[in-house]
Amino acid sequence: MAEHANVYPLRREPQREPRPQEPLWREVLGRRLRALRQEQRETLSETADRAGLSPQYLSEIERGRKEPSSEMIAALAGALGTTLTGLTEQVAADLRRQMSLAPRAGRTRPGDVLALAA
Repeated sequence: MAEHANVYPLRREPQREPRPQEPLWREVLGRRLRALRQEQRETLSETADRAGLSPQYLSEIERGRKEPSSEMIAALAGALGTTLTGLTEQVAADLRRQMSLAPRAGRTRPGDVLALAA
């Protein structure tokens, strides 16, 4: 007959606060590309033609469904009148903004208002 041992941990691991889920790069990139295209009042077809890809593929990139290559991102940046560096900086700023707005359980940020009830 097999014997079974019960193992109990000596210490409990401290509960970690759940980290806010970071958005995917391709989703933030897609939203930024769409915003740039719409600011210029362009259709998918117009931008896609200048970048050398199909409107369907550009649509999937903008919706965050496809992960474009660095060459494709550079072509889209050029078609939208920006540089790869400029586009990357914009996406990084969007990511920072999204993460700063994400709720953090039990933490306060500068500018938060706290109220105490008696």
